[in-house]
Amino acid sequence: MLFLYIGLGLVGAFLLFYLIPTMLISNRIYSILLIRQNKNKWSRSVSWDNEEQKKMFEIGEEFHEEFKNYNKKLKMKNEGFNLVAEYYDFGFKKCVIIIPGRMEAGTYSLYFAKPFKENGYNILAIDNRSHGESDGRYNCLGLKEYSDIIAWSKLLHDENNIETIIIHGICIGSATALYALTSDDCPEYVRGMIADGMYANFGESLKNHLIERSKPVFPFTGEIMWMVSVVARRNAMKNGPIDVIDKLKKPILFLYSKEDIYSTADQANALYEKCNSDKKIVWFDKGVHSHIRINNTIKYDNTIKEFLDAKF
Repeated sequence: MLFLYIGLGLVGAFLLFYLIPTMLISNRIYSILLIRQNKNKWSRSVSWDNEEQKKMFEIGEEFHEEFKNYNKKLKMKNEGFNLVAEYYDFGFKKCVIIIPGRMEAGTYSLYFAKPFKENGYNILAIDNRSHGESDGRYNCLGLKEYSDIIAWSKLLHDENNIETIIIHGICIGSATALYALTSDDCPEYVRGMIADGMYANFGESLKNHLIERSKPVFPFTGEIMWMVSVVARRNAMKNGPIDVIDKLKKPILFLYSKEDIYSTADQANALYEKCNSDKKIVWFDKGVHSHIRINNTIKYDNTIKEFLDAKF
């Protein structure tokens, strides 16, 4: 009986002095990174007080202003969420769906629109679930949001006469695109994707975020990923891009910066090596995570145009 009391005491001490405090800290980090508490968070306004980010947003707004007469707001409902996007119909039979990363919405996505428009693609700039004008509270790292992309694709095809769809994803957006293209429900007319800064698993990217901020990796990464898993109803540590990339059957263009400390070279190379589809990887010398194009606009746009011309 004494050993039982000692054991219970040790368990209680572990819960009181270790597990509960770390879970509270992890929950706080999770709330900041992946939960939208109100509509002002992850809105269509600039998300980061950074000069490059501001410039990207301004260029996106300029694209909207230049082509606003071609724009119409699209709305749909998927899995109980009201979703919103801006559709720029230039009369083409091809369209790109641009999926922004965490914290970003459709206006930001328009920054990436120019090379697609110039290559004969209409533009669908979506507000991801829990971003912009779309419903939602949780960011599930694409593990649930990918079904929204499939639904948008069907809407473009069935109601807007689009014959070919390409998906351009940035960071989490590229993971979301990959989950969509490797889903059994993905339509054949979704023909391929471009991945800007795709991570192997968000847990690895999160570790690098914590290291950059001189924060301990253990146990917070595991606890946060467990919290994502509870909401997504899928094991987030075992269902990252690295776990599904070998199922991809359609062309993919990987874009990476040598300065990216979140989606690092080892992750990029692991994804590329495991990918069995028609693939190409292009490296850029400059640009922090998601900021490749703003530092290498001509090369970035030409790389996309060459990929589109060659494959579609």
